[in-house]
Amino acid sequence: MRRALRAAGVLAGAIALSGACGAAAQSRAAAPSRPPARWAAFTSAFDRYAQSDGVVGGSVVVLRAGRVLARHAYGRGDLQRAGAPAEDAVYHWASITKTLTAIAILQLRDRGRLTLDDPIVRYVPELRQVHDGFGSIDDITLRMLLSHSAGFQNPTWPYGEGRTWEPFEPTRWDQLVAMMPYQEIGFRPGSRFGYSNPAFIYLARVIEVLSGDPWAVYVQKNIWTPLGMTESFVGRSPYHLAGRRARSYTVRADSGGSARTEANPPEFDPGITIPNGGWNAPVADLVRYLAFLTHADHGDSALAARYDGVLRRATLEEMWRPVVPLAAGSLDEAFGLSFYVYRRGDRTTVGHTGEQSGFRSFFYIDPASTTAVVGVLNTTNEARPDASATGWDTLTRGAVELVAP
Repeated sequence: MRRALRAAGVLAGAIALSGACGAAAQSRAAAPSRPPARWAAFTSAFDRYAQSDGVVGGSVVVLRAGRVLARHAYGRGDLQRAGAPAEDAVYHWASITKTLTAIAILQLRDRGRLTLDDPIVRYVPELRQVHDGFGSIDDITLRMLLSHSAGFQNPTWPYGEGRTWEPFEPTRWDQLVAMMPYQEIGFRPGSRFGYSNPAFIYLARVIEVLSGDPWAVYVQKNIWTPLGMTESFVGRSPYHLAGRRARSYTVRADSGGSARTEANPPEFDPGITIPNGGWNAPVADLVRYLAFLTHADHGDSALAARYDGVLRRATLEEMWRPVVPLAAGSLDEAFGLSFYVYRRGDRTTVGHTGEQSGFRSFFYIDPASTTAVVGVLNTTNEARPDASATGWDTLTRGAVELVAP
């Protein structure tokens, strides 16, 4: 689920973001500085990509030290209605959800409940049914799952032809367990990067075993609530947010080869796969999340304590260290503990992307400068998949460069 983003229409200047976890500190802080020098070029690239890929609409926000510097919107939020995407629209963030699962695992580690070198089968013994031709499956650790180096398969569900009887995703744990005897480890665990959605469902089982809470309840209690992310949710929309849920679209080729834009259902069920891609939230909650990731407390000791209570900065920095290279031979582009890591000299940029049900999203931060960017598009293009993927990768690389000093 790696991809990129684009937008149009600039709101420049300082925009104070109020929120339960940061409003007091922000009110005392100095006015935000200007957006990065590359901002204008990036938003132009965002718009070009969106237009070329048939995107209906998208939004992108750049911030520093938790304060929004500029917003940019492209196109329309809904094909049936005029108007740019609403600032308070609730988007689906797909695989960015994995960073929540990883933070939960590190919370439990810091609280002495587990170690990252624990074997996954200690908590998920059902995985002993998976064939491991490289040795004992007992050698596969939580660290390997967090870094996508365990060798588990990538797709959660083997059905993807789009036929009407096919479920969107598995809805129950027993469905995944039933498939385990027919799976195998794809490469020697720990030897390389191999993206795996099911790995994060297995990590969610660890969280549930140790906490006694379902994944969503644990995340609500231990991440969203203390960070003031009051409009984040999984599954179907709560009644008070249903009207703000963003529409999404997929561009497909018809039988004659012409492209057509189809609306996706506004509500869909990620089922058991929620821990790897079920997060729904407005951009404002993502801004609060990025403020936490950069520990943007502005000298507010109470806010600093709240951030540390969720996860210490030292632990976040541990998550941002390269574990496995994305390509052989170099750790300059690598994967840490659920974060993509890009190193340029002595500087590091980290982030994640997502793609599901028509949405594409990304965020990247430079921890040293606290500059960050978060963006989302409401359309994916299946009529030109190769060109679309190449354009998305180019756009996300531009987002990485945007936040780099």
